[in-house]
Amino acid sequence: MRKKNSERRFLKPDPKFNDVMVSRFINSIMYDGKKSNARYVVYKAFDIIEERTKRNGLEVFKKAITNTQPVIEVRSRRVGGATYQVPTEVRSERRTALAMRWIRTYARARNEKSMSLKLASELIAASNNEGSAVKKKEDTHKMAEANKAFAHFKW
Repeated sequence: MRKKNSERRFLKPDPKFNDVMVSRFINSIMYDGKKSNARYVVYKAFDIIEERTKRNGLEVFKKAITNTQPVIEVRSRRVGGATYQVPTEVRSERRTALAMRWIRTYARARNEKSMSLKLASELIAASNNEGSAVKKKEDTHKMAEANKAFAHFKW
C-alpha cells in the first residue's frame, strides 16, 4: 500500500450549544461558505421548534438524527459480469452524515416560506418518526431486506 490513510479532522463545537453534531449540521446546511447564514438558519429553526413543540430544540434535533440514521444499506458489487445490490452495514460516521444529508435535502424540498421554517418542520417530523427523511431511511432498509439473498457477496 503506497498511499497513507488521510488524517481525521476534528470539528470545533458550535458556539451556542457547544455541540460538534450541530456544528457538522451547520456545515451541511451552508451554501457558498456562508457559515453565519447557515448558523442563523439552524438556530432560528431550533427556536421555531421550541415554540411549536415546547421541547428543547437540541433534543428534537438529536432525536431526528437518530430516527433517520440507516443501519443497513445496499452497495453495488460486480460479480462475474452481473451487478448485485449487496446489503451492508453502515459505519457510524456515514450514518450521521446520511441522516443529516437526507434531512437537509427534504427540508429544502418543502413548501414553506423560509429555510428555517422548512428545517424546523422536517426536524419535528423526523423526531416523531414521520416525514420524508424517515421514509427515505425505511426505503433504504426495505431495499436491503429485498436483496438479502445477495448478502453472501459481501466483501
